[in-house]
Amino acid sequence: MLARKSATWILLLLVIFSIFFDSSVAQLDSCWAAKKRKMREKVRKMFYHAYENYITHAFPHDELKPLTKSFTDSLSELGNLKLEHLPQDYNGSALTLIESLSSLVILGNYTEFGRAVLWLSENLKFDVDARVNLFECNIRVLGGLISAHLLATDSTNRLLQGSYKNQLLWLAEDLGQRFLPAFDTPSGLPYAWINLKYGVMENETTETSTSGCGSLILEMGALSQLTGDPRYESAALRALRKLWSMRSSLNLLGTTLDVATGEWIEHSSGIGAGVDSFYEYLYKAHILFGKEDFWRMFHSAYLAVQKYFRHGPWYHEADMRTGKATYWQLTSLQAFWPGLQVLVGDIAAANSSHREFFYLWKKFGVLPERYLLDHLTVHPTEKYYPLRPELAESTFYLYQATKDPWYIHVGESIVNSLNLYAKVEGGFASIRDVTTMQREDHQHSFFLAETCKYLYLLFDDSFLVNRNYIFTTEGHPLPVLSAWHDRLPETYIPSNWTYIKNEKQVKQASAMSQQVCPAMSSSSGDDDQGVESACHVPDARSDHRCFSDEECGVDAISCRRRSCSIAGYCGLWLFI
Repeated sequence: MLARKSATWILLLLVIFSIFFDSSVAQLDSCWAAKKRKMREKVRKMFYHAYENYITHAFPHDELKPLTKSFTDSLSELGNLKLEHLPQDYNGSALTLIESLSSLVILGNYTEFGRAVLWLSENLKFDVDARVNLFECNIRVLGGLISAHLLATDSTNRLLQGSYKNQLLWLAEDLGQRFLPAFDTPSGLPYAWINLKYGVMENETTETSTSGCGSLILEMGALSQLTGDPRYESAALRALRKLWSMRSSLNLLGTTLDVATGEWIEHSSGIGAGVDSFYEYLYKAHILFGKEDFWRMFHSAYLAVQKYFRHGPWYHEADMRTGKATYWQLTSLQAFWPGLQVLVGDIAAANSSHREFFYLWKKFGVLPERYLLDHLTVHPTEKYYPLRPELAESTFYLYQATKDPWYIHVGESIVNSLNLYAKVEGGFASIRDVTTMQREDHQHSFFLAETCKYLYLLFDDSFLVNRNYIFTTEGHPLPVLSAWHDRLPETYIPSNWTYIKNEKQVKQASAMSQQVCPAMSSSSGDDDQGVESACHVPDARSDHRCFSDEECGVDAISCRRRSCSIAGYCGLWLFI
Protein backbone atom coordinates (compact mmCIF):
# COMPACT_ATOMS: atom_id res chain seq x y z
CA MET A 1 0.00 0.00 0.00
CA LEU A 2 2.83 2.36 0.98
CA ALA A 3 4.72 1.55 -2.21
CA ARG A 4 1.61 2.28 -4.28
CA LYS A 5 1.15 5.70 -2.58
CA SER A 6 4.82 6.49 -3.12
CA ALA A 7 4.54 5.63 -6.79
CA THR A 8 1.44 7.83 -7.07
CA TRP A 9 3.26 10.78 -5.47
CA ILE A 10 6.28 10.28 -7.72
CA LEU A 11 4.04 10.17 -10.80
CA LEU A 12 2.23 13.32 -9.63
CA LEU A 13 5.53 15.12 -9.04
CA LEU A 14 6.75 14.11 -12.51
CA VAL A 15 3.56 15.48 -14.08
CA ILE A 16 3.87 18.77 -12.16
CA PHE A 17 7.57 19.03 -13.06
CA SER A 18 6.77 18.34 -16.72
CA ILE A 19 4.14 21.10 -16.74
CA PHE A 20 6.46 23.62 -15.12
CA PHE A 21 9.39 22.55 -17.34
CA ASP A 22 7.33 22.88 -20.52
CA SER A 23 6.08 26.26 -19.30
CA SER A 24 9.58 27.54 -18.53
CA VAL A 25 10.91 26.31 -21.89
CA ALA A 26 8.05 28.04 -23.68
CA GLN A 27 8.75 31.21 -21.68
CA LEU A 28 12.44 31.02 -22.56
CA ASP A 29 11.69 30.50 -26.26
CA SER A 30 9.29 33.44 -26.18
CA CYS A 31 11.93 35.58 -24.47
CA TRP A 32 14.55 34.80 -27.13
CA ALA A 33 12.04 35.37 -29.93
CA ALA A 34 11.25 38.80 -28.47
CA LYS A 35 14.96 39.55 -28.12
CA LYS A 36 15.58 38.65 -31.78
CA ARG A 37 12.67 40.81 -32.96
CA LYS A 38 13.99 43.74 -30.92
CA MET A 39 17.51 43.34 -32.29
CA ARG A 40 16.22 42.91 -35.85
CA GLU A 41 14.50 46.29 -35.62
CA LYS A 42 17.67 47.86 -34.23
CA VAL A 43 19.63 46.59 -37.22
CA ARG A 44 16.90 47.76 -39.60
CA LYS A 45 17.22 51.28 -38.15
CA MET A 46 21.01 51.09 -38.49
CA PHE A 47 20.75 50.16 -42.15
CA TYR A 48 18.33 52.93 -43.01
CA HIS A 49 20.28 55.51 -41.01
CA ALA A 50 23.33 54.67 -43.12
CA TYR A 51 21.41 54.26 -46.39
CA GLU A 52 19.26 57.39 -46.15
CA ASN A 53 22.26 59.55 -45.24
CA TYR A 54 24.08 58.16 -48.28
CA ILE A 55 21.11 58.96 -50.53
CA THR A 56 20.79 62.47 -49.05
CA HIS A 57 24.44 63.51 -48.95
CA ALA A 58 26.41 61.29 -51.36
CA PHE A 59 24.24 59.73 -54.08
CA PRO A 60 24.99 59.15 -56.97
CA HIS A 61 28.62 59.21 -55.91
CA ASP A 62 30.23 56.09 -54.50
CA GLU A 63 30.46 56.34 -50.73
CA LEU A 64 29.39 58.60 -47.88
CA LYS A 65 31.64 60.74 -45.68
CA PRO A 66 29.37 60.81 -42.62
CA LEU A 67 31.22 63.38 -40.49
CA THR A 68 31.21 66.08 -43.15
CA LYS A 69 28.03 64.80 -44.87
CA SER A 70 29.82 64.71 -48.21
CA PHE A 71 30.94 62.03 -50.65
CA THR A 72 33.91 60.21 -52.13
CA ASP A 73 34.13 58.53 -55.53
CA SER A 74 35.92 55.49 -54.21
CA LEU A 75 35.30 52.96 -56.98
CA SER A 76 38.60 54.07 -58.47
CA GLU A 77 40.27 54.57 -55.10
CA LEU A 78 39.78 50.98 -53.94
CA GLY A 79 43.00 49.51 -52.64
CA ASN A 80 43.89 52.93 -51.12
CA LEU A 81 45.10 54.32 -54.45
CA LYS A 82 43.59 57.47 -55.89
CA LEU A 83 41.88 57.85 -59.24
CA GLU A 84 43.96 58.62 -62.30
CA HIS A 85 42.72 60.35 -65.46
CA LEU A 86 39.26 61.03 -63.99
CA PRO A 87 37.01 63.15 -66.26
CA GLN A 88 35.69 66.33 -64.67
CA ASP A 89 32.09 65.33 -65.37
CA TYR A 90 32.44 61.93 -63.69
CA ASN A 91 29.65 61.67 -61.09
CA GLY A 92 30.50 58.35 -59.52
CA SER A 93 29.18 54.85 -60.00
CA ALA A 94 26.64 54.79 -57.15
CA LEU A 95 28.73 52.06 -55.53
CA THR A 96 26.86 52.09 -52.22
CA LEU A 97 23.53 51.88 -54.06
CA ILE A 98 24.72 48.79 -55.97
CA GLU A 99 26.05 47.24 -52.77
CA SER A 100 22.72 47.86 -51.00
CA LEU A 101 20.47 46.14 -53.56
CA SER A 102 20.37 42.64 -52.04
CA SER A 103 20.16 44.10 -48.52
CA LEU A 104 17.02 46.02 -49.54
CA VAL A 105 15.46 42.75 -50.70
CA ILE A 106 16.41 40.93 -47.49
CA LEU A 107 14.86 43.76 -45.46
CA GLY A 108 11.72 43.47 -47.59
CA ASN A 109 11.92 46.93 -49.19
CA TYR A 110 10.95 45.93 -52.72
CA THR A 111 9.81 49.44 -53.64
CA GLU A 112 13.21 50.99 -52.99
CA PHE A 113 14.87 48.06 -54.73
CA GLY A 114 12.76 48.74 -57.81
CA ARG A 115 13.61 52.44 -57.77
CA ALA A 116 17.32 51.65 -57.45
CA VAL A 117 17.22 49.16 -60.35
CA LEU A 118 15.42 51.69 -62.54
CA TRP A 119 17.96 54.44 -61.77
CA LEU A 120 20.94 52.16 -62.42
CA SER A 121 19.51 50.86 -65.70
CA GLU A 122 19.06 54.42 -66.96
CA ASN A 123 22.17 56.12 -65.57
CA LEU A 124 25.03 53.72 -64.79
CA LYS A 125 27.79 53.73 -67.42
CA PHE A 126 31.18 52.01 -67.38
CA ASP A 127 32.67 53.70 -70.44
CA VAL A 128 34.74 56.03 -68.25
CA ASP A 129 38.43 56.83 -68.13
CA ALA A 130 38.91 55.40 -64.65
CA ARG A 131 41.55 53.06 -63.25
CA VAL A 132 39.94 50.56 -60.88
CA ASN A 133 41.07 47.63 -58.80
CA LEU A 134 39.93 44.46 -60.60
CA PHE A 135 39.30 42.42 -57.45
CA GLU A 136 37.33 45.10 -55.63
CA CYS A 137 35.32 46.09 -58.70
CA ASN A 138 34.54 42.41 -59.29
CA ILE A 139 33.28 41.59 -55.79
CA ARG A 140 31.48 44.89 -55.22
CA VAL A 141 30.07 46.02 -58.56
CA LEU A 142 29.92 42.90 -60.75
CA GLY A 143 28.82 40.75 -57.82
CA GLY A 144 26.23 43.30 -56.72
CA LEU A 145 24.72 43.57 -60.20
CA ILE A 146 24.59 39.81 -60.78
CA SER A 147 23.07 39.10 -57.38
CA ALA A 148 20.42 41.81 -57.84
CA HIS A 149 19.62 40.49 -61.33
CA LEU A 150 19.06 36.99 -59.95
CA LEU A 151 16.85 38.36 -57.17
CA ALA A 152 14.88 40.45 -59.67
CA THR A 153 14.24 37.44 -61.92
CA ASP A 154 13.38 35.02 -59.11
CA SER A 155 9.66 34.36 -59.57
CA THR A 156 9.23 33.59 -55.86
CA ASN A 157 10.27 37.13 -54.91
CA ARG A 158 7.82 38.97 -57.23
CA LEU A 159 9.96 42.08 -56.95
CA LEU A 160 9.48 44.03 -60.17
CA GLN A 161 6.53 42.14 -61.74
CA GLY A 162 7.22 42.55 -65.45
CA SER A 163 9.02 45.89 -65.44
CA TYR A 164 12.47 44.32 -65.32
CA LYS A 165 14.06 43.48 -68.68
CA ASN A 166 17.50 42.17 -67.62
CA GLN A 167 19.03 45.66 -67.46
CA LEU A 168 21.34 44.74 -64.58
CA LEU A 169 22.62 41.72 -66.48
CA TRP A 170 23.44 43.92 -69.49
CA LEU A 171 25.41 46.23 -67.20
CA ALA A 172 27.19 43.23 -65.65
CA GLU A 173 28.11 41.88 -69.09
CA ASP A 174 29.44 45.29 -70.17
CA LEU A 175 31.61 45.41 -67.04
CA GLY A 176 32.77 41.82 -67.48
CA GLN A 177 33.93 42.54 -71.01
CA ARG A 178 35.99 45.46 -69.69
CA PHE A 179 37.69 43.08 -67.23
CA LEU A 180 38.95 40.66 -69.91
CA PRO A 181 42.03 42.66 -71.08
CA ALA A 182 43.43 42.33 -67.53
CA PHE A 183 43.88 38.58 -68.13
CA ASP A 184 46.03 39.07 -71.22
CA THR A 185 49.32 38.20 -69.50
CA PRO A 186 51.97 35.52 -70.12
CA SER A 187 50.85 33.67 -66.99
CA GLY A 188 47.11 34.11 -67.40
CA LEU A 189 47.08 35.80 -63.99
CA PRO A 190 45.25 39.14 -64.26
CA TYR A 191 46.64 42.60 -63.61
CA ALA A 192 45.42 44.08 -60.33
CA TRP A 193 44.42 47.35 -62.04
CA ILE A 194 42.43 48.02 -65.20
CA ASN A 195 41.20 51.18 -66.92
CA LEU A 196 37.51 50.72 -67.68
CA LYS A 197 37.82 52.62 -70.96
CA TYR A 198 41.32 51.86 -72.24
CA GLY A 199 42.20 48.49 -70.66
CA VAL A 200 45.63 47.91 -69.13
CA MET A 201 47.57 51.18 -68.98
CA GLU A 202 51.19 51.55 -70.08
CA ASN A 203 53.68 50.74 -67.30
CA GLU A 204 50.93 49.25 -65.16
CA THR A 205 52.20 47.43 -62.07
CA THR A 206 52.48 43.66 -62.49
CA GLU A 207 52.19 42.97 -58.76
CA THR A 208 48.97 41.46 -57.46
CA SER A 209 47.77 39.39 -54.52
CA THR A 210 46.59 35.81 -54.16
CA SER A 211 43.08 37.07 -53.41
CA GLY A 212 43.26 39.50 -56.30
CA CYS A 213 43.72 36.83 -58.94
CA GLY A 214 42.23 33.81 -57.15
CA SER A 215 38.87 35.23 -56.02
CA LEU A 216 37.09 36.00 -59.28
CA ILE A 217 35.45 32.67 -60.09
CA LEU A 218 32.06 33.13 -58.38
CA GLU A 219 31.12 36.40 -60.07
CA MET A 220 32.70 35.69 -63.47
CA GLY A 221 31.51 32.10 -63.45
CA ALA A 222 27.97 33.25 -62.68
CA LEU A 223 28.21 35.81 -65.50
CA SER A 224 29.11 33.05 -67.96
CA GLN A 225 26.22 30.90 -66.75
CA LEU A 226 23.76 33.77 -67.18
CA THR A 227 25.00 35.03 -70.57
CA GLY A 228 26.14 31.78 -72.18
CA ASP A 229 29.51 33.42 -72.90
CA PRO A 230 32.27 31.12 -71.52
CA ARG A 231 35.03 33.73 -71.69
CA TYR A 232 34.49 35.11 -68.20
CA GLU A 233 34.53 31.78 -66.38
CA SER A 234 37.43 30.53 -68.56
CA ALA A 235 39.58 33.55 -67.72
CA ALA A 236 38.91 33.30 -63.99
CA LEU A 237 39.37 29.52 -63.99
CA ARG A 238 42.65 29.71 -65.90
CA ALA A 239 43.97 32.22 -63.37
CA LEU A 240 42.84 30.10 -60.44
CA ARG A 241 44.45 26.94 -61.80
CA LYS A 242 47.68 28.78 -62.58
CA LEU A 243 47.74 30.13 -59.05
CA TRP A 244 47.18 26.65 -57.60
CA SER A 245 50.04 25.29 -59.72
CA MET A 246 52.33 27.81 -57.99
CA ARG A 247 51.72 26.33 -54.52
CA SER A 248 54.64 24.93 -52.56
CA SER A 249 55.23 21.27 -51.78
CA LEU A 250 53.41 21.97 -48.49
CA ASN A 251 50.28 23.08 -50.40
CA LEU A 252 50.79 26.66 -49.19
CA LEU A 253 50.67 29.84 -51.25
CA GLY A 254 52.29 33.25 -50.78
CA THR A 255 50.60 36.63 -50.55
CA THR A 256 51.81 38.65 -53.55
CA LEU A 257 53.13 37.67 -56.98
CA ASP A 258 54.12 39.01 -60.39
CA VAL A 259 51.58 38.38 -63.17
CA ALA A 260 54.20 38.80 -65.90
CA THR A 261 56.75 36.30 -64.58
CA GLY A 262 54.42 34.08 -62.55
CA GLU A 263 56.85 34.28 -59.62
CA TRP A 264 56.09 34.89 -55.96
CA ILE A 265 57.07 38.23 -54.41
CA GLU A 266 55.96 37.67 -50.81
CA HIS A 267 56.33 34.09 -49.59
CA SER A 268 54.80 34.63 -46.16
CA SER A 269 51.04 34.25 -45.91
CA GLY A 270 48.17 33.30 -43.62
CA ILE A 271 44.39 33.39 -43.79
CA GLY A 272 44.05 37.18 -43.65
CA ALA A 273 44.57 40.12 -45.99
CA GLY A 274 45.77 39.24 -49.48
CA VAL A 275 44.83 35.55 -49.24
CA ASP A 276 41.55 35.19 -47.33
CA SER A 277 38.95 35.04 -50.12
CA PHE A 278 41.09 32.61 -52.15
CA TYR A 279 40.25 29.85 -49.65
CA GLU A 280 36.64 31.03 -49.39
CA TYR A 281 36.08 30.94 -53.15
CA LEU A 282 37.56 27.48 -53.63
CA TYR A 283 34.92 25.96 -51.38
CA LYS A 284 32.03 28.18 -52.43
CA ALA A 285 32.82 27.57 -56.11
CA HIS A 286 32.50 23.85 -55.42
CA ILE A 287 29.05 24.48 -53.91
CA LEU A 288 27.92 26.82 -56.69
CA PHE A 289 29.26 24.97 -59.74
CA GLY A 290 29.69 21.40 -58.50
CA LYS A 291 33.20 20.92 -59.90
CA GLU A 292 35.26 18.35 -58.03
CA ASP A 293 38.46 20.24 -58.95
CA PHE A 294 37.46 23.03 -56.60
CA TRP A 295 36.85 20.54 -53.80
CA ARG A 296 40.22 18.82 -54.25
CA MET A 297 42.06 22.14 -54.21
CA PHE A 298 40.21 23.33 -51.12
CA HIS A 299 40.68 20.04 -49.31
CA SER A 300 44.46 20.18 -49.73
CA ALA A 301 44.63 23.90 -48.93
CA TYR A 302 42.49 23.60 -45.79
CA LEU A 303 44.55 20.79 -44.34
CA ALA A 304 47.73 22.78 -45.00
CA VAL A 305 46.27 25.81 -43.21
CA GLN A 306 45.31 23.71 -40.18
CA LYS A 307 48.73 22.10 -40.13
CA TYR A 308 51.03 25.09 -40.61
CA PHE A 309 49.06 28.20 -39.58
CA ARG A 310 46.95 27.04 -36.65
CA HIS A 311 48.19 27.58 -33.11
CA GLY A 312 45.41 26.67 -30.69
CA PRO A 313 42.48 28.95 -31.53
CA TRP A 314 44.70 31.43 -33.42
CA TYR A 315 46.21 31.41 -36.91
CA HIS A 316 49.64 32.94 -37.44
CA GLU A 317 51.43 33.50 -40.74
CA ALA A 318 54.09 31.17 -42.13
CA ASP A 319 56.56 30.85 -44.99
CA MET A 320 54.97 28.90 -47.85
CA ARG A 321 58.26 27.13 -48.56
CA THR A 322 59.10 25.85 -45.08
CA GLY A 323 55.92 26.14 -43.00
CA LYS A 324 57.89 28.06 -40.36
CA ALA A 325 56.01 30.80 -38.52
CA THR A 326 56.81 34.33 -39.71
CA TYR A 327 54.36 36.80 -38.14
CA TRP A 328 52.36 36.17 -34.97
CA GLN A 329 49.52 38.54 -35.64
CA LEU A 330 45.77 38.61 -36.00
CA THR A 331 44.07 40.68 -38.68
CA SER A 332 40.39 41.57 -38.56
CA LEU A 333 39.86 39.96 -41.98
CA GLN A 334 40.74 36.59 -40.43
CA ALA A 335 37.42 36.71 -38.57
CA PHE A 336 35.74 35.31 -41.72
CA TRP A 337 37.49 31.96 -41.16
CA PRO A 338 35.09 30.52 -38.52
CA GLY A 339 32.21 31.16 -40.94
CA LEU A 340 33.99 29.20 -43.66
CA GLN A 341 34.70 26.41 -41.16
CA VAL A 342 30.99 26.19 -40.43
CA LEU A 343 30.36 25.49 -44.13
CA VAL A 344 33.04 22.79 -43.99
CA GLY A 345 31.46 21.36 -40.84
CA ASP A 346 34.42 22.01 -38.54
CA ILE A 347 32.19 23.54 -35.86
CA ALA A 348 34.45 22.98 -32.83
CA ALA A 349 37.41 24.72 -34.46
CA ALA A 350 35.14 27.52 -35.71
CA ASN A 351 33.70 28.14 -32.26
CA SER A 352 37.15 28.16 -30.67
CA SER A 353 38.51 30.87 -32.99
CA HIS A 354 35.29 32.88 -32.97
CA ARG A 355 35.39 33.20 -29.17
CA GLU A 356 38.91 34.63 -29.34
CA PHE A 357 37.86 37.23 -31.91
CA PHE A 358 34.89 38.19 -29.75
CA TYR A 359 37.18 38.46 -26.72
CA LEU A 360 39.19 41.10 -28.58
CA TRP A 361 36.00 42.84 -29.66
CA LYS A 362 34.91 43.09 -26.03
CA LYS A 363 38.38 44.20 -24.94
CA PHE A 364 38.54 47.16 -27.33
CA GLY A 365 34.86 47.77 -28.09
CA VAL A 366 35.43 46.93 -31.77
CA LEU A 367 37.94 44.74 -33.62
CA PRO A 368 41.35 46.32 -34.38
CA GLU A 369 42.68 45.87 -37.91
CA ARG A 370 45.85 44.16 -36.70
CA TYR A 371 46.71 42.70 -33.28
CA LEU A 372 50.18 41.41 -32.38
CA LEU A 373 49.81 38.02 -30.73
CA ASP A 374 53.42 37.88 -29.57
CA HIS A 375 53.18 41.27 -27.82
CA LEU A 376 49.46 41.18 -26.91
CA THR A 377 48.95 44.68 -28.23
CA VAL A 378 47.44 46.54 -31.16
CA HIS A 379 49.70 47.13 -34.15
CA PRO A 380 51.05 50.72 -33.79
CA THR A 381 50.03 51.82 -37.31
CA GLU A 382 46.92 49.67 -37.87
CA LYS A 383 44.64 50.59 -34.99
CA TYR A 384 41.60 51.30 -37.12
CA TYR A 385 38.24 49.56 -37.53
CA PRO A 386 36.52 50.39 -40.85
CA LEU A 387 33.14 48.84 -39.90
CA ARG A 388 34.23 45.41 -41.17
CA PRO A 389 31.63 42.61 -41.32
CA GLU A 390 33.70 39.45 -40.80
CA LEU A 391 32.91 38.86 -37.10
CA ALA A 392 29.19 39.43 -37.70
CA GLU A 393 29.39 37.05 -40.67
CA SER A 394 30.93 34.22 -38.64
CA THR A 395 28.47 34.84 -35.81
CA PHE A 396 25.59 34.43 -38.25
CA TYR A 397 26.97 31.15 -39.61
CA LEU A 398 27.66 29.71 -36.16
CA TYR A 399 24.16 30.55 -34.95
CA GLN A 400 22.68 28.93 -38.06
CA ALA A 401 24.71 25.79 -37.36
CA THR A 402 24.18 25.51 -33.61
CA LYS A 403 21.15 27.68 -32.68
CA ASP A 404 23.11 28.47 -29.52
CA PRO A 405 21.60 31.69 -28.09
CA TRP A 406 25.06 32.79 -27.02
CA TYR A 407 25.61 33.97 -30.59
CA ILE A 408 22.53 36.20 -30.29
CA HIS A 409 24.31 37.76 -27.32
CA VAL A 410 27.41 38.27 -29.48
CA GLY A 411 25.32 39.91 -32.19
CA GLU A 412 23.69 42.19 -29.65
CA SER A 413 27.11 43.26 -28.40
CA ILE A 414 28.25 44.06 -31.95
CA VAL A 415 25.11 46.11 -32.63
CA ASN A 416 25.46 48.04 -29.37
CA SER A 417 29.12 48.82 -30.02
CA LEU A 418 28.42 50.07 -33.54
CA ASN A 419 25.67 52.36 -32.28
CA LEU A 420 27.80 53.59 -29.38
CA TYR A 421 31.08 54.26 -31.17
CA ALA A 422 30.38 54.56 -34.90
CA LYS A 423 26.93 56.13 -35.24
CA VAL A 424 26.92 59.87 -36.01
CA GLU A 425 24.27 62.23 -37.30
CA GLY A 426 25.39 61.72 -40.90
CA GLY A 427 25.62 57.90 -40.88
CA PHE A 428 28.17 55.47 -39.44
CA ALA A 429 31.81 56.51 -39.30
CA SER A 430 34.83 54.22 -39.33
CA ILE A 431 37.03 54.14 -36.23
CA ARG A 432 40.51 55.57 -36.81
CA ASP A 433 41.98 54.38 -33.49
CA VAL A 434 40.36 51.65 -31.38
CA THR A 435 42.30 52.75 -28.30
CA THR A 436 40.74 56.24 -28.33
CA MET A 437 37.64 55.65 -30.51
CA GLN A 438 38.60 58.60 -32.68
CA ARG A 439 36.40 58.51 -35.76
CA GLU A 440 37.29 58.65 -39.44
CA ASP A 441 35.14 60.32 -42.13
CA HIS A 442 34.27 57.22 -44.18
CA GLN A 443 31.26 54.92 -44.38
CA HIS A 444 32.37 52.01 -46.55
CA SER A 445 29.83 50.48 -48.90
CA PHE A 446 30.39 47.05 -47.33
CA PHE A 447 28.78 48.31 -44.13
CA LEU A 448 25.45 48.14 -46.00
CA ALA A 449 26.35 45.17 -48.19
CA GLU A 450 27.64 42.93 -45.40
CA THR A 451 27.79 44.23 -41.83
CA CYS A 452 24.13 45.21 -41.56
CA LYS A 453 23.05 42.26 -43.73
CA TYR A 454 24.68 39.56 -41.62
CA LEU A 455 23.46 41.14 -38.38
CA TYR A 456 19.92 41.30 -39.76
CA LEU A 457 20.04 37.66 -40.91
CA LEU A 458 21.35 36.65 -37.49
CA PHE A 459 18.14 37.92 -35.90
CA ASP A 460 15.76 37.19 -38.80
CA ASP A 461 16.64 34.51 -41.36
CA SER A 462 13.21 34.38 -43.04
CA PHE A 463 14.86 35.37 -46.34
CA LEU A 464 16.67 32.01 -46.33
CA VAL A 465 13.69 29.78 -45.56
CA ASN A 466 13.29 27.08 -48.23
CA ARG A 467 16.08 28.68 -50.26
CA ASN A 468 19.69 27.74 -50.83
CA TYR A 469 22.18 30.57 -51.28
CA ILE A 470 25.89 31.08 -50.97
CA PHE A 471 27.15 34.56 -50.16
CA THR A 472 30.09 36.05 -52.05
CA THR A 473 32.98 37.56 -50.13
CA GLU A 474 31.11 40.89 -50.38
CA GLY A 475 27.91 39.39 -48.97
CA HIS A 476 25.96 39.21 -52.24
CA PRO A 477 23.66 36.13 -52.32
CA LEU A 478 23.86 33.77 -55.30
CA PRO A 479 21.33 30.92 -55.53
CA VAL A 480 22.65 27.37 -55.75
CA LEU A 481 21.08 26.09 -58.96
CA SER A 482 21.33 22.52 -60.23
CA ALA A 483 21.43 23.87 -63.80
CA TRP A 484 24.79 25.48 -63.02
CA HIS A 485 26.34 22.23 -61.82
CA ASP A 486 28.52 19.97 -63.90
CA ARG A 487 27.32 16.40 -64.22
CA LEU A 488 28.04 15.09 -60.75
CA PRO A 489 30.73 12.41 -61.08
CA GLU A 490 29.82 10.19 -58.13
CA THR A 491 26.83 9.38 -55.94
CA TYR A 492 25.29 12.34 -54.10
CA ILE A 493 22.58 12.51 -51.48
CA PRO A 494 19.98 15.01 -52.74
CA SER A 495 18.98 16.12 -49.23
CA ASN A 496 22.31 17.64 -48.30
CA TRP A 497 24.61 17.05 -51.29
CA THR A 498 27.06 15.15 -49.12
CA TYR A 499 29.58 13.23 -51.19
CA ILE A 500 29.79 9.51 -50.44
CA LYS A 501 33.06 7.72 -51.04
CA ASN A 502 33.22 4.06 -51.95
CA GLU A 503 34.37 2.19 -48.84
CA LYS A 504 36.76 0.11 -50.95
CA GLN A 505 38.46 3.29 -52.17
CA VAL A 506 39.04 4.90 -48.75
CA LYS A 507 40.21 2.79 -45.84
CA GLN A 508 40.98 5.68 -43.49
CA ALA A 509 39.16 8.93 -44.13
CA SER A 510 38.70 12.30 -42.51
CA ALA A 511 35.51 14.31 -42.38
CA MET A 512 37.09 16.50 -45.07
CA SER A 513 37.79 13.67 -47.51
CA GLN A 514 34.27 12.29 -47.00
CA GLN A 515 32.67 15.75 -47.23
CA VAL A 516 30.62 15.30 -44.07
CA CYS A 517 30.41 17.27 -40.84
CA PRO A 518 32.92 16.07 -38.20
CA ALA A 519 30.06 15.38 -35.80
CA MET A 520 28.64 12.92 -38.33
CA SER A 521 31.84 11.01 -38.94
CA SER A 522 33.13 8.26 -36.71
CA SER A 523 36.18 6.32 -35.84
CA SER A 524 37.14 3.37 -38.00
CA GLY A 525 37.77 1.36 -34.82
CA ASP A 526 35.33 -0.64 -32.78
CA ASP A 527 34.00 2.28 -30.73
CA ASP A 528 32.31 5.10 -32.64
CA GLN A 529 33.27 8.56 -31.51
CA GLY A 530 32.96 12.04 -32.98
CA VAL A 531 36.03 13.86 -34.24
CA GLU A 532 37.09 17.38 -33.23
CA SER A 533 38.57 18.54 -36.49
CA ALA A 534 37.75 18.14 -40.15
CA CYS A 535 41.32 17.06 -40.87
CA HIS A 536 41.29 14.28 -38.24
CA VAL A 537 41.93 10.77 -39.54
CA PRO A 538 41.57 8.17 -36.75
CA ASP A 539 44.15 5.44 -36.24
CA ALA A 540 43.21 2.14 -37.81
CA ARG A 541 42.76 0.50 -34.39
CA SER A 542 40.87 1.94 -31.43
CA ASP A 543 43.70 0.90 -29.04
CA HIS A 544 46.22 2.82 -31.24
CA ARG A 545 48.38 -0.27 -31.73
CA CYS A 546 50.16 -0.51 -35.07
CA PHE A 547 52.69 -2.47 -37.15
CA SER A 548 53.42 0.29 -39.70
CA ASP A 549 52.91 4.04 -40.28
CA GLU A 550 50.09 3.26 -42.71
CA GLU A 551 47.93 2.19 -39.77
CA CYS A 552 48.27 5.61 -38.10
CA GLY A 553 46.04 8.57 -38.84
CA VAL A 554 46.24 12.38 -38.73
CA ASP A 555 46.22 14.30 -35.45
CA ALA A 556 43.02 16.30 -34.86
CA ILE A 557 44.71 19.36 -33.35
CA SER A 558 47.90 19.83 -35.37
CA CYS A 559 46.75 18.07 -38.57
CA ARG A 560 50.14 16.31 -38.63
CA ARG A 561 50.57 12.70 -39.75
CA ARG A 562 51.03 10.23 -36.86
CA SER A 563 53.66 7.50 -37.06
CA CYS A 564 54.18 4.05 -35.59
CA SER A 565 56.74 3.78 -32.78
CA ILE A 566 59.17 0.92 -32.20
CA ALA A 567 56.89 -0.20 -29.37
CA GLY A 568 53.99 -0.43 -31.83
CA TYR A 569 51.86 2.60 -30.89
CA CYS A 570 50.65 5.46 -33.08
CA GLY A 571 51.63 8.98 -32.03
CA LEU A 572 53.35 12.23 -33.01
CA TRP A 573 56.74 10.64 -32.36
CA LEU A 574 58.56 12.56 -35.08
CA PHE A 575 57.65 15.89 -33.47
CA ILE A 576 58.59 15.16 -29.86
